Amino acid sequence: MKRVFAFFISVFTLCAANAADYRAVLVADMDSGRVLYQENANQMNYPASLTKIMTLYLTFDALEHGRLHLDDYLIVSKYATEAQPVKLGLTAGSKIKVEDAIKAVAVHSANDVARVLAENLKGGKEGNFATLMTRVANEIGLEHTNFENSSGLPNDDHMSTARDIALLSMAVYKHFPQYWKYFGIKTWTYNGKTYTNGNRLLGSYPGCDGMKTGFTNKSKYSLVATANRDGYHLIAVVLGAENKDVRANTAAKMLNIGFKKLGVGGTRYTESMHTSAPTNSNPMVKYATNETKTVSYSSGSVGVQCGAFSSYESANKQAARVYQVTGMTANVERNDAGLYRVRINGLSESAAQSTKSMAGANGIDCYTFH
Repeated sequence: MKRVFAFFISVFTLCAANAADYRAVLVADMDSGRVLYQENANQMNYPASLTKIMTLYLTFDALEHGRLHLDDYLIVSKYATEAQPVKLGLTAGSKIKVEDAIKAVAVHSANDVARVLAENLKGGKEGNFATLMTRVANEIGLEHTNFENSSGLPNDDHMSTARDIALLSMAVYKHFPQYWKYFGIKTWTYNGKTYTNGNRLLGSYPGCDGMKTGFTNKSKYSLVATANRDGYHLIAVVLGAENKDVRANTAAKMLNIGFKKLGVGGTRYTESMHTSAPTNSNPMVKYATNETKTVSYSSGSVGVQCGAFSSYESANKQAARVYQVTGMTANVERNDAGLYRVRINGLSESAAQSTKSMAGANGIDCYTFH
């Protein structure tokens, strides 16, 4: 009991001390989608260069479907060279290999290269690519995201949330695991110059394997960081930190909270210990409970997807959790990419929305499909 109490005190202290130092945080299990802790996770923020996670998602999709190849060369336009720093400094009319472009965006967060990818992937216009980014974001379940460009450079309508950024990052991890390695590159050399990844947790936080940093004057400092430990793969999102130290330290603390809640390196804390709702004096959010609820089943053509996983075992565990919190039976279906999708099929529109809401309230991110 003392250890549990100490855990609560440590989280409360973290929130009280750092609430003014960042705008939003979230930590979740990447395999199950379960949110372990969050503050202001659905609050709209400027994503800055975290935007490039979607740019790379669409790049990986093009590679997966043969529209691009890693050794292809992309042409650099004058418009791309005019991007504000940070950039690689490419010249108009030059070429860059696709794999180098991926590394330039993942490691150096190069705005000019993000434009190069956008223009080459969608008809030569970044605006067309941004429209595609938003459409795909909606398709994979990002509910509060609008993209206006491929880089995250300042635009008042270019917005997202910590929850959406986490979901997008999970989609990259689950849909394109063969390309995940690019987010964990610490240094990259191009044309004789070496660039260092801005994610300080790489090499310093045990098990950290990615993923992406961001900064603009409006967004302040943001970070998505992922880490593996004892069979768990967690993701932390920090938006709007005051400086680089705060974003790195806060991300590490979020991961520590997540691993401790899962019992990694200590006592496992059960769901029933985290059921108090947030109040003005208690900034802790409500964790998912184990209470089973049901929705009214009504036949229809709408479905709810509650994640896609690289292993059948992980998908089956998710299906069991979905049943536990919604009372609905989910099927595990393997798609053409070899991923195991957890899906509830044959619902009416209202039943699908109710199921999605109930699952979401218990930390399971879902989206509906027709």
